[in-house]
Amino acid sequence: MADLSITAGGLKLKNPVLVASGTGGYGAELQPLLDLESIGGVVTKTIFREVRPGNPPDRIAETAQGMLNSIGLEGVGIERFVSEKLPRMNGLDTQVVVSIGGYGPDDFARLTERLDAEDRCDALELNISCPNVKEGGLDMSTHPHLAAEVVRAVRPLTRKPVWAKLTPNVTRISEVGKACLDEGADGLAAINTLLGMQVKVSRQRPALRRGVGGLSGPAIRPVALVKCWELLQVLGCDVIGIGGIAATDDALEFLIAGCKAVQVGTAVYVDPDCPGKIARGIGEYLDRKGMKTVSDVIGSIEVDAEWLLGPQAASEEGGKG
Repeated sequence: MADLSITAGGLKLKNPVLVASGTGGYGAELQPLLDLESIGGVVTKTIFREVRPGNPPDRIAETAQGMLNSIGLEGVGIERFVSEKLPRMNGLDTQVVVSIGGYGPDDFARLTERLDAEDRCDALELNISCPNVKEGGLDMSTHPHLAAEVVRAVRPLTRKPVWAKLTPNVTRISEVGKACLDEGADGLAAINTLLGMQVKVSRQRPALRRGVGGLSGPAIRPVALVKCWELLQVLGCDVIGIGGIAATDDALEFLIAGCKAVQVGTAVYVDPDCPGKIARGIGEYLDRKGMKTVSDVIGSIEVDAEWLLGPQAASEEGGKG
């Protein structure tokens, strides 16, 4: 049986499959439906310093091959998270990546200081890319210098692995990724949701109360893959792929392209055991291929260097008449 263990962004994982932030609560909520010890880890809902009520409904809308959401980072705040939510993961043999958010570098720094002392927090994911809040959020990963400020504020305060979660809603995601790496990020998680909108024709009103939201699900997988590909080709760093992964082959696309791990998000709503099935499926694939470790498949993509187009060249090629 192949060895599925891997180190991604400085974090040792038993296998390269995690539950994405916002889709599995704070982790333990999934335990009756998903054997958390069958996967590499869980990324928690994003935690702010204070309690957040989130956005008013309607804040979820189904789309073709996906979902729009405008939850607005509803959460219990850091104190309740540390006292009530995080301890529920004690004794479980899986990694816990805590997603943190804030309105500026100081918020991220204070959360990092608070969580650095928590043994059950194995790594931090900096949510600098959520499109569903009015105050900051998305802005911090659309400008390299703002993203860099957050990582710079956090890095000296912890030895835990730090991942920066990036938005796809930029022209060059690698520019933001480089800014994060230059300040000490151990890995890049990509991508967060795409901006999207849906109109209820019968009512002539937006489907979401805020009008726009974040698009996730299988519809965005090709976009997520090419953004990860850009990061991998330009920066050569550890990338954790996110976006539309719902089956083993979906996850393998990202691994073959070079991602060290993947996160499963929207598919968990349809099948909570989906991440476990994907982890098992990766093992079966490696066995069929005669591969001994998951590292054998990571970055194994075969390309024709003469004809392969990078993100910029592909954009220019597509514009030629």
